[in-house]
Parts: sequence; structure tokens; C-alpha cells
Amino acid sequence: MITSNPVGDWTWEVTPRAEAIQPVRAAETAVAVWIVLAGHELAIPESKVSVSARAMGDTRDVRVEAAGLPLEPEPLSPGTALSRAVAEADSLEGDFLVGVRLECPGYWLESGVKHRAEKLFAVQVDIWKSSLLVVTLETYSDAWLAMDTRDREQPEVYAENAPRLAAALEEISALLSSAPTPGDPNRHATPAVTGFEDPRIEGFAYDDSWGTFEIPARSRLLRSRVPASEDEYLDITDHPVRYFTIRRDGQTLGFLWASIGDEAAGYEPRTAAGEAAFEAGAEWLLRLRAAHGQGLSALAALSWAAQSPPRPEIGLAVEDTPQEAPSLDALEEFSGRY
Repeated sequence: MITSNPVGDWTWEVTPRAEAIQPVRAAETAVAVWIVLAGHELAIPESKVSVSARAMGDTRDVRVEAAGLPLEPEPLSPGTALSRAVAEADSLEGDFLVGVRLECPGYWLESGVKHRAEKLFAVQVDIWKSSLLVVTLETYSDAWLAMDTRDREQPEVYAENAPRLAAALEEISALLSSAPTPGDPNRHATPAVTGFEDPRIEGFAYDDSWGTFEIPARSRLLRSRVPASEDEYLDITDHPVRYFTIRRDGQTLGFLWASIGDEAAGYEPRTAAGEAAFEAGAEWLLRLRAAHGQGLSALAALSWAAQSPPRPEIGLAVEDTPQEAPSLDALEEFSGRY
């Protein structure tokens, strides 16, 4: 399953002997870690990078904020977006928290087939008072676990993916000359030096952590993009649902659905599509609200929203007639896995 919050993380601390750490060091380190991930196809070239600099005494005092920059082929060469942002941070005088963050699309494997997630890993490199460099690696997939986050054993997926993560962690540790500190156990899993602890031995802290926590978190993330309103359909149902697949430029963004048995309707973002799934989803929710305002039933709203004048930027319904899923839970799981 692909999550919107990390499944686990690892941290390395690097303290130079004497010299102050310049902002460019954070960028160089982030790119070097990205190269390690790319060697295992855990990161691919379409990554995005952000640079920030905040006053140590007041982190609300933001002096540099450059987000969503492309990671260009030679990202630190003069004139690239990253080098310009780093130069801006480097020009500051005083004590600042400088951060460089890379969000990395990458591939996880199942039965030899590559599945792409738009944020498989994230690399965060922070410099504290020019004296401490902290590297954090986060993952947003359970492909490295012997059991997935819905409590099901997945030996084949684990065998294909866990060694890739273990090898990357070992190489990053060699790069930084430091062993990682695994993150704390969380609602999804327990990180370890070489990956994750085996949940078949200790068990998960929560049953079905993906369904229990990720689905509500995903819903909050989606609904935070639209104004609050009571003029809308129910967003949960125990009945089977009909749905349209929403796709843009060959990429599936999510699924527009309506209940067969009651007045529920909504949109499930395809988590693996990343930010684009949520951006489009907000627009589809507004279409459903418009249908509700016209007094349409949920099923009628599904057809009306899918067939109303297209806006290519939010995707188009793929099917001429809706497909059917046995439950909303089944559709949610499908949207979160592939």
C-alpha cells in the first residue's frame, strides 16, 4: 500500500571536525543520497526538490522558500534551479536552519512488474547552526514489510523489495560514514537498521493501520482543498459502489464513485499518483456538490459529473459506463495499492 504519511524513516547525523557547514553541503548530500536510491530504482529522474532557510530563533521567519523545483540532470551546476536557491541561502548572515528536501518517484516490484509511486521516498537534509548535518530518509510504501499494512503476509513482494531497501540503507551509511538511527515505531511499522522489523513476530501496533489511519488522513488531505459545506453527499457507505476511473495523460488520478444502496458519493485519490491525484480530486468533489445542489441522487450525480463538460487538467472519465466494486473499502484499497 502507498501512504500519505511515512511508513518509516531513518536518520543519520554528520558532525564535521571543524569547518562550518555551508548550505551547498545540504544540497550535495541530498543529491548523493538520491543517486544511491536511483541505483536501485527507488528514485527516478522526475524528482522534485525544495530549499528553505529559517531563522533559528523563530522558524516562522522564513528567508528562503523555494518549493517544487525540478531535479535537473546536473542539479548543482551553475544556473540550475537548485543551485540558485542554494546560493540565496548561502548569502544569508546569521544562524539559520537550512533544509533541502527531495521527493522521489520510484518503483516497487510485484511479480517482477514495476509499479511507480510518485512519492516512494523523501530525502530531507537539514543544517543546524552551520555545525550539524542531519539526513532523514522516509518511505511511503509497505513493499519492504513481510506483512502489508492491512495485516496480510506478502512473502513475494517482501522478497523482491526488502533487499533493495537494505542495500540502499547500507550504501547511504557508507556514504555518510555513519550508521542510521531507525525512526520510532509508528502506527504502520517499526523501522530497523536494515529496513523494518518483521511484524509476523511482534505484530503491528494497530490492526489494519492503512484502513484505520491512512483512509481518514487521505480524506482530510483531500477535503482541506475545498471549502467546508453541508451541501454534499455522504462520504461513507456499506453498500457496493459504482465508479468511473479518472485519467489524465495516461495516468490514473483516482476514482469517482457513488453508492448503489444509499445517498453516498465521493472521490478516491490514487495515492501512487501523488499530488496530482489530490489536486484533481478537489475539483471532482466540487462537481459532486454542484450535483447535490441540483437535487440529483448519488447515482445520477455520478453520471452527471463524469459527463459534464470536460476540463482536461482534472482528468476525464475513462469508461462510457461505470464499473462496480463490491464495497467502498475494496475501491479504497485498489486506489491505495496501484
